[in-house]
Amino acid sequence: MSANNNSWFHCGRCGSLFQSHFGESDDRLCPSCGCNPSIGTEAPAPQPLAAASSIPVSLPEPHSRKKASVRPRKGSHFMVYIMLGWIALLVAIVFAARHFWGDNTPETPILTAAAAKALVPPKDLALLTNSAPERSAALTGFLTAGNPENRNQFVSSPITTAARMARFYGMNPMPDIDPATLAMRASSVVMIPGKTAIESQLDSADGRLFDVAFLRENDEWKIDWDHFVRYSETPWPLFLSGSGDAEAEFRLLVRERLAEERKDADTLSLVFYAPRFGYANETGLQSPEFIIPRESRDGRLLEAAFALQKSGDRVFGSKLPDLNPEGLVRVRVKIRRSEVDKTRRFELTEIIACHWYSDDHPGVEPVVTHALDKTKEP
Repeated sequence: MSANNNSWFHCGRCGSLFQSHFGESDDRLCPSCGCNPSIGTEAPAPQPLAAASSIPVSLPEPHSRKKASVRPRKGSHFMVYIMLGWIALLVAIVFAARHFWGDNTPETPILTAAAAKALVPPKDLALLTNSAPERSAALTGFLTAGNPENRNQFVSSPITTAARMARFYGMNPMPDIDPATLAMRASSVVMIPGKTAIESQLDSADGRLFDVAFLRENDEWKIDWDHFVRYSETPWPLFLSGSGDAEAEFRLLVRERLAEERKDADTLSLVFYAPRFGYANETGLQSPEFIIPRESRDGRLLEAAFALQKSGDRVFGSKLPDLNPEGLVRVRVKIRRSEVDKTRRFELTEIIACHWYSDDHPGVEPVVTHALDKTKEP
């Protein structure tokens, strides 16, 4: 820039003289104060770079960014309100339930699994634990066996049982049970005289319930097949309809009719029912009424069995819950059918046992009646 084109100017702010190119616009700045030399217009004073970089500057955000920063905060408050509302609702429900139903909290604590195990004698607990894999394998093998010959190896007393199995399945279908759908409910040692036995209750995924007794034979666990299928020599409905042998052995359920009303009577009024395989709380076909003397052996055995059932105990010391419908007792009986003047009649020949296990022990001790007590008096 040549000196001929420069002129001297007077700053209206600080009064300094400075030289600038002639003809520039009015936005020239005074080199001394940094302001526009014209009076009335003020330029911002420049800031040193170091100072500007050391001071945090908060710039106003665009309108859209302000909205974005506010929305999450509103959403978080909304979720907090929802959670508080749910908590208040749950508290109200619990309070209302306790007020409506009352406080049914038991006075004693719930029995834990460890405490339940503590009630089982150590010897029985060891037997149940150690035998579980073998018993499971025996039941699985029986249910998946493709023919009678293969099934025989999993049942107790296979030589004598094979004939009954063939006869039974000739008149009854083989149950369709998938072992993979079974879940163990409970097991208990059963103290059958002279035998080592365990009974297990299992739930099926389709709602059925099974109880299986296992007997220890030749160091192997075998299925008590007669107990498992509720073996009867002939189907109960056919027998009642007049078909088949005139006398047969059955595994049935029995109920005493009008027990309270007839408690002082000399006879028992009985009705027998066929059990439903896999449905312990249901019964099959009902028999006509049977009348037997209360003081007979059969009458005293049945009275003992009904008393045991009412007490909540089971035969042979089993700790499993009773699966039978209320008031019904398991029995193994012989019944005879006859026809007199074209009228079909049924007679109880013998109460073999008050259980379904493959054992002839009655399971209970006959009740001693008052009449029998008098005969023993001197």
